Amino acid sequence: MIYKSSVGDIDLSKIIRLYPAAVIDMYGEVAEMSLEWMEMNEGKVKLVNYVLVFDFTPHGSDEKERTVLNFDTKEELYEIMTEVSQFFQD
Repeated sequence: MIYKSSVGDIDLSKIIRLYPAAVIDMYGEVAEMSLEWMEMNEGKVKLVNYVLVFDFTPHGSDEKERTVLNFDTKEELYEIMTEVSQFFQD
């Protein structure tokens, strides 16, 4: 299962975790937070962008192996999430 993304081909069969997140800037610290957390704290933090994280890191590994797609809007993120989900339907 290969998904052709804007950053190259992603082998979906090797994914350990797949999740959306909001990248926020809070007092100069940049971090990924859940979309729910972002919605609860909207107005208190600066939204940098949205991301869809394809995490290939084996459990227990210290080295992160992942591909991240960046989006300016939540709608763009949801559009690609829907597109990727088609690969996982029977």
